[in-house]
Order: sequence, then C-alpha cells, then structure tokens
Amino acid sequence: MSDSVNSVSSPASVAGPLAVPPVAQAGDSLAEVATPSLLLDLDAFDANVAHMAGAASARGVAVRPHAKAHKSVTIARAQIAAGAVGVCCQKLTEAIPFVNAGIGSVHISNEFVGHTRVALAVAMAARVSLSVCVDDVRQVAPLGKAAQRAGVRIAVLPEVDVGQGRCGVDSTDALGRLVDAIDHYEGLRFGGLQAYHGSAQHIANWDERRDTARRAADQASAYVRFLAARGIACPVVTGGGTGTAEFDIESGVYTEIQPGSYVFLDGHYGSLEWRDDWRFRHALFLASTVMSTARAGIIVCDAGLKSVATDSGLPRFWSSQQAGQPQYRTASDEHGVLALASPDEDGADWLGEPILLVPGHCDPTVNLYDRYVAVRHGRVEGVWPIEARGLSQ
Repeated sequence: MSDSVNSVSSPASVAGPLAVPPVAQAGDSLAEVATPSLLLDLDAFDANVAHMAGAASARGVAVRPHAKAHKSVTIARAQIAAGAVGVCCQKLTEAIPFVNAGIGSVHISNEFVGHTRVALAVAMAARVSLSVCVDDVRQVAPLGKAAQRAGVRIAVLPEVDVGQGRCGVDSTDALGRLVDAIDHYEGLRFGGLQAYHGSAQHIANWDERRDTARRAADQASAYVRFLAARGIACPVVTGGGTGTAEFDIESGVYTEIQPGSYVFLDGHYGSLEWRDDWRFRHALFLASTVMSTARAGIIVCDAGLKSVATDSGLPRFWSSQQAGQPQYRTASDEHGVLALASPDEDGADWLGEPILLVPGHCDPTVNLYDRYVAVRHGRVEGVWPIEARGLSQ
C-alpha cells in the first residue's frame, strides 16, 4: 500500500510548476481561443472608431474618448491615430498606464480628494498635459498649493450639473466661486467646463434622448454665457457620451465629447433606438464554450458572473434575434445557462461548441479581463493587454 501511494505522488514532485497556457496566439482560429475570453472584432472596431472621429471632425468638435470603457493603451493609440485629442479617465490610477505609455493629454473627468491623490495628479502634470474636475472650492486649494510647489500647471474644469443630479455645481454663484478659487493659484488655470449628463446616454427612445441632450446643452450654454458676462472665456465645454454624441456634436455648445462605449457597442447601447447611420457595430464579444448538455431544454456554457457583468442585463447570444437560437437565462459564478427553443429539446449536439455572447455592459465586463483577443476574419491577429484593469483608486 505504501509503495502504491508513493508511486502515485512521485511524478508531481519532479514535474515542476504548471504554466498557465496562453489564451490565444496570433494565427489561431476562434475555436482555438481559450474560453471564457474577451474578443474584439477588429473590422467592427475600426469602423466604430472611424465613424465617431469623422462625425465629430465634420463639425469641428474634438473627441476625447473615455478610457474607462476599454482601459487599453493599444485602443487609446488607435483612437488618437484617428484624430482623438487624448483620453479621459475616471480615476487617477486608471490614467497611469496611459501616462506611462506617452499619451500626451489626459483629462480626469471626476473629482478627487486627499493628499495621495493630489500628489499623484501633480506627478502626472509633470509628464503630460493634465486637466481635472472640481465642484467644491475645498478641492481647489490643496491642488493649487501642491502644483505651485512642484512648478507645474494644471487645467481645472469646474463641473456643472446639467441634469445628472450627481456631481457638479448647480448655480452660477457656485461656479463663480470655483473660477475665482482657481485663479488664485499660479499652478492652476481655468480650463473650461465639464458638463456631462450620464443618464441621458441610456434613454432608449431617440426623441427623448435628443430632447434631454438638448436641455443639457442649454444648461451648459447658460453657464458659458454667465462666464462671458464676467469677461471670462470658456475654452472648452466637454461632456457627452456614446448615447448623445450625435446631438452634442450638433449642439454648437460642446467643443469636445467624451464617448467611450462606442468602440464596442455593448448589449445595452445596442438596445437603444438609433436613427440614420448613427448605430455603431457590435465589436466586443465574450467567447465561451458549451460545457454541459446534461439536461433537456438547456445548454450550459463556461461564462458566468466571473466572466461578464450583468448590471445592464444578461449577455445575449450573438444572432439570438434569429428564431431557434438559445437564450442566455441565468448566470452563476462559473456557469451560464441558455434555454433552447423547446424545454424537451436535446442539446447534445451543442457539447463542446464555441459560442459568442454580447455583454450587456462593456465597462465592468472589460474590468474582469487582463487582455483582449483581437480577431479579424475569424483569425487571431493579436492579444492586447488591458493595462488599466482594476485601477480604480
């Protein structure tokens, strides 16, 4: 008995540690990609980047894409190559990979407080053109003093509430106090206004979304007129996003827009009403494999809650609008259950089949992964790191 035990255990002692196999390599077919994996369809991605860049350029509006959607230096570089002026980030640490990669213009489109964050902002400002947001005079002084000590200059954009009801001042008096506070420090300069209405991005009805975006632009315009009456030029009005970009570009108010999800078109944005040629293409997919067909009427794939965010709904089986395709119904940690057309249907033929899912919300789904598998015409073209994954401080 003792010899038998030793003979079983001894191979592990000499084999050494196991290496995690690569998710994919250039030239692989889709069937060879390890699952679950995040796939980026490069043809659709290229078309989406070109679409937004061209529409904004035609109206003289700058595009500063939101890197919180993709968290990838490679994607940011592709957007800048198409004409983007830089990137937005929501958190300071999220911006670090982009700063280190030489992305020259970074906007932190969110407020921050605390000595550590102020010190990080100042360190960034020594390397790139940095702009940040404030909505309270108490945020201004620590930043101004630190910037002055370090000999850097930071553009500061007061955030104005244009309907979101979250961050941002909601009166001209409060805006005036912020501008005065910024002007007090040599290390700071008034950079314009942050005027973002996040909820407007997600209104399904096209007419309602347009009307909400117009009201937001009108409120932003009123703040610009207030500043002009005080003799203060407003060089930038930045905001907007994927859902309202078509309206913000035409508003005559926004000088810069901050769309993020347009590069991917997740399930939620894909469910909105779009008109003319403004619908983007689905470019982001979750590659999964059917791993169990033990029960009639369902198939089970290997993509569950640890693989896809469900805050904006469950993922959608690609081409599920076609009759007879399975519907993703429930998710647990490591399992995704898809219902077949009939509860009596035998799904045995699905076992081992690769499937594609469209995530409901791209941003938190991307944050679950270390890399994109970039594919074109069914073949892996490259594996792109997601450098800012998990950087949320």
